[in-house]
Amino acid sequence: MSEIKVVANILHTNEEITSQNKRLLNEKGIYVINLMSSPGSGKTSLLEKIISKLKDKIRIAVIEGDLYTTKDAERIEAQGVPVVQINTGGACHLDGKMIKGALDSLNLDNVDLLVIENVGNLVCPAAFELGEDIKITVLSTTEGNDKPLKYPRMFENSGAIILNKMDLLELTNFDKAEFYKNINSLNALATIFETSCVKDRDQGIDELCSWLSKLVNINSQL
Repeated sequence: MSEIKVVANILHTNEEITSQNKRLLNEKGIYVINLMSSPGSGKTSLLEKIISKLKDKIRIAVIEGDLYTTKDAERIEAQGVPVVQINTGGACHLDGKMIKGALDSLNLDNVDLLVIENVGNLVCPAAFELGEDIKITVLSTTEGNDKPLKYPRMFENSGAIILNKMDLLELTNFDKAEFYKNINSLNALATIFETSCVKDRDQGIDELCSWLSKLVNINSQL
């Protein structure tokens, strides 16, 4: 029973801090994405593509979560957008307190879109709100089509799901029909994109960026 209380207290504390984060971000008119996936899904490569196509139209900033290294943050920084690194020291997710500290390091008056690249994990990040407007989960074809049913909370709570590494589909046993069936059973309202980040096969990237642009523009008019 004590363990349940501890978990409840942690989530309650996170909710309070997240509410503060959300009020600040709303005041600044910033649209926030919580980008989640398992390790190796191609999440950072996808983010690089998005930034390269949108950074001249939308002011983008990134909060980069990682267990220990700064490698992903260095890749994003090379795109020429503000980035704040959060090393969790082994923790499997970001939380509201971490985001609050990162926000203090950004000039929020110069941001339209904030992307929080969460720690690679299909379990813990789904339980912790960060002040985002939308959760987006990336799944790669190399991971198998069974992941939505194995980790339902992540996919149930996502406003969009990106099926990445479509260029490798034929080299895997990924059952796309079963994937769509499972997503529909968990979250029929989720928008689904099929993408590839290979240089000569940027499949679905333009469609994804167009959709994101519309979300940011709608948010700016509210």
